[in-house]
Amino acid sequence: MPAPASAAETAYLPPYPGPGPEQGAAAEQTAYLPPYPGPAQQQAVAPEGWFRDEAPAPAAPAPGPDWSQGAGTAVSAAETAYLPPYPGPGPEQGAAAEQTAYLPPFPGPEPQAQEPAVAAAEQTAYLPPQAAADPAPAQAQAPAGSAAGAPEAPADWSPPTLGGNTLRAVDPAQARAEGRSPIIDPGPQSAILTAALGLLLAAAAALGQFALLVPLIALQGLTAAGWFRLNGMWPARQGIALAFAGALVADAAVLAVEDAYGAGAIVGTLGAWVLLTLVLQLRSHADPDERMYGLMASVASAALAIICADYLAADTAAVTVGAAAVAVAVFVRALPLPTATSVGVSLASAAGAGVAVGGLTSVGVGGALLGLAAGVCALVGLRVAAYDYPSKFVHMTAGVALPLAAAAPAVYLIGRVVG
Repeated sequence: MPAPASAAETAYLPPYPGPGPEQGAAAEQTAYLPPYPGPAQQQAVAPEGWFRDEAPAPAAPAPGPDWSQGAGTAVSAAETAYLPPYPGPGPEQGAAAEQTAYLPPFPGPEPQAQEPAVAAAEQTAYLPPQAAADPAPAQAQAPAGSAAGAPEAPADWSPPTLGGNTLRAVDPAQARAEGRSPIIDPGPQSAILTAALGLLLAAAAALGQFALLVPLIALQGLTAAGWFRLNGMWPARQGIALAFAGALVADAAVLAVEDAYGAGAIVGTLGAWVLLTLVLQLRSHADPDERMYGLMASVASAALAIICADYLAADTAAVTVGAAAVAVAVFVRALPLPTATSVGVSLASAAGAGVAVGGLTSVGVGGALLGLAAGVCALVGLRVAAYDYPSKFVHMTAGVALPLAAAAPAVYLIGRVVG
């Protein structure tokens, strides 16, 4: 059929103007009109009897173009033969193309099917490799000296040691799931520091209250910082500063009043600081749970730091005996002995140190009771500092300060009894 081919070739050519201006004007006026229907289409549009009085017969639907046989191409070419050429994309389409120029290509049906797998791979890209499910190779590589069936710690965990750990020994949640103990004793390093600070307190107390003030301030600062870190709150500069300020105020209050009113000055400072901490926490905009945690940690830290001022309020001889007993008890507890044996030997050593040092002071034989009470409080503070997988920073702060801080009330009370 030559007609459709010629129509297709001239589909985008401008309309033929004709031989004269009149015919060209008529062609321009009818350029955008639909094509003139042929006889068959006239019969479908106006059937026989349309203009007579009788009712028209129902018109049969005009058959659509047969796209499978190529008829649609001929009809489309015939309908658009006199249309002007397509001008190309306009300014609006150009702006839309500029807006979407840098967007990523739209994934087809095949990439969409792979999206869940790709997203899962991206989410787990930086996770450590998972250990093999077959434990046979791991058992084959186990050292010959290891006990059969004994659980072995992973390579990236540092096992608890007597010297303390540089980082948290294990993750708390994972360690609890595996049945590991959350108690890690501070070890000999912090025990040596505690013994040194205790002996320094004992020697300074023999020189007077103002000499005792220097190691006492260091003890109060370690107590405030170590308690916050023990509770997992770091950095907590405002809370540490608040607790340390309360301790300094308590020291000043004890030095300002007479010896008989030293305990009252400490209790008054403690009550005022608890109220101040409560007011500051109420002004916080944090979540209610975080405010409650902060309130409890701040109050406990301030209370422990302020209670250390009992060394100033107590008799200097009692401070000498009690601090020496704490130093001996903590050092003996760090020795590699069984737990029950270590505790018994530690308390016995504290009582013996109380007797020995008490004989050199005015306390006398009552130093045994004072040394035993101070040793019990020191072991309690040492146990608190070892709880919940502590880090080495906790061992070097709370592990050093809490035994001496916990023994301060016992030194004041028992010292008044035996003195």
